[in-house]
Amino acid sequence: MTTHALTVLTTTDSREKAEALARGAVEARLAACGQVSGPVTSVYHWRKAIETAEEWQVLLKTTEHRYEALEAHLLAAHDYDTPEILATPVVRASAAYLAWLAEETSAP
Repeated sequence: MTTHALTVLTTTDSREKAEALARGAVEARLAACGQVSGPVTSVYHWRKAIETAEEWQVLLKTTEHRYEALEAHLLAAHDYDTPEILATPVVRASAAYLAWLAEETSAP
């Protein structure tokens, strides 16, 4: 079985919220791993103005099969009106890593 791996990025405005998003996704087996990094400075358009904010990034490792459930989970758990949720396909990865990813994101 081929595992189509994805990395999914989201951001939030505190380390605690970022860790909670990562932990919730991993506990629900929607992601095998979540990495929190930051702070980062984000500059963006919002409501006809340019905003600047300090944010924390959450990078989640999952499979295409679990993406829709992960997205739904993030939308429900996130406190932003329009959270950033970006999925990027993993072009290459080791067979052992892909097997681990598939095992850790299989439904409980």
